[in-house]
Amino acid sequence: MNDLTELLIDLAVIAVFIGGISQFRTPAGARRGNLTAGLAFAIALALVVYRNTFGDVWVVVLAFAVGGGLGYLISSRINMTQIPSLVAFQNGAGGGAACLVSFVELTRAGSELSALNSVFGYVGLVVGGATLAGSIVAGGKLATWFKQQPVVLPGHNAILLLLIAAGVALAAISGTAAAALPVAGIAIAALALGAIFAIRVGGADMPVLISFLNTCSGLAAAFVGVAVGNQMLIAAGAMVGSSGLILTLVMARAMNRRVGNILTGGHMTAPDAAGPAPADSPEVEVPVEAAATAEPLVSPEPEAPVAEAASPLERARALLAGASSVIIVPGYGMALAQAQAEVATLATALEAEGKQVRFAVHPVAGRMPGHMHVLLAEAEVEYDKLFEMDAINDDFASTDAVLVVGACDVVNPAAITVEGTPISGMPILNVHEAKSVIVCNLDEKPGYSGVPNPLYDEPQAVLLFGNAKETVAELSGDEA
Repeated sequence: MNDLTELLIDLAVIAVFIGGISQFRTPAGARRGNLTAGLAFAIALALVVYRNTFGDVWVVVLAFAVGGGLGYLISSRINMTQIPSLVAFQNGAGGGAACLVSFVELTRAGSELSALNSVFGYVGLVVGGATLAGSIVAGGKLATWFKQQPVVLPGHNAILLLLIAAGVALAAISGTAAAALPVAGIAIAALALGAIFAIRVGGADMPVLISFLNTCSGLAAAFVGVAVGNQMLIAAGAMVGSSGLILTLVMARAMNRRVGNILTGGHMTAPDAAGPAPADSPEVEVPVEAAATAEPLVSPEPEAPVAEAASPLERARALLAGASSVIIVPGYGMALAQAQAEVATLATALEAEGKQVRFAVHPVAGRMPGHMHVLLAEAEVEYDKLFEMDAINDDFASTDAVLVVGACDVVNPAAITVEGTPISGMPILNVHEAKSVIVCNLDEKPGYSGVPNPLYDEPQAVLLFGNAKETVAELSGDEA
């Protein structure tokens, strides 16, 4: 097989991979896209095996069987609530693979890499190792194995810079004919770099971190592709990296923040429209408790009295019965309670009564980009009923009832009224402007960011605290 033929085959495989990615615009298309991209990867793997000589083919077969079996076993047992953690660990697996390949390529006996290949090998080693460790920390935070809030060490930035400097110094010592010991030192420094980098990100910033780690896993693969001279690996890694970067920028824009500010642990500040902080307020240390006492943003006209002694459930049912338009806002609590099927059932019942029912999805709702879309697609909610924040935010003021299911930070008015909190300045869904709001959250505790939600004190809010799966079922009259 000549070089031109190999190039044409590689381009065909890359085209199939791009075709798979291009289908990720809708849940139905994403299913086909995953299969298409998976097919492209399978062909690429077969080509790698075909084009290279292996001393022990059984090792390749065994590795493929073990890896494929573990991947299938883990994925088949993961529920939708655990998907964000799984995505984080998958990013880490990609980074770890890049780190291992770089290590082997840099240290194998008789290897004398060119200066260019050597540089890319070192970069792949560092980015891959940092991605692995950072993804383990992110996945652990999402799985509540580690503290979910940001952790800032004394001299945090200085530690990161020292680790980078140590890696560069070790690479310079190693040269192109790298010795195993310095390369192992670089790998250890990269792992520490990734872990220390990731522990500083938490709260509402987690979807941005997940997207960024996805970018890093793709870049690590592309760097390794240059080091080993594999053009398909370069192309696939570059596409993953570029798509992850676009998603990272989208997530950051949705939070009204700069990516650099998020990744370096910078604080949010309230937008100018909220007005300056009082003159006697400290500029940095603003107590989170201030969010709980924020003045109501709107003073809606009171609804017709339902019954003074009515329970919150009865009031909520009456509000839904009298509403002609309803917006449902899903959040991570819906995933945690696995209440998406009950939410879909309630939406169908309300539509059967002639009501307009739509879903408002904040860009950073849940623990990863697109988390709510995946959950609602699983519950067979039609995709055209899901609206992004910019498309629906102006409609809350004219909406009769809003049902919040497991969402807190993305509907928290403190983000636009209180300075110095982890979510200050983040655009929110304007739920507080609706005529009535029904909250189906576990309790009144703050969300992932740790900021109290003054929406709970608004006069038009009805609070149904408890397991969302049960409270939503009770709203629809299904209490079995």
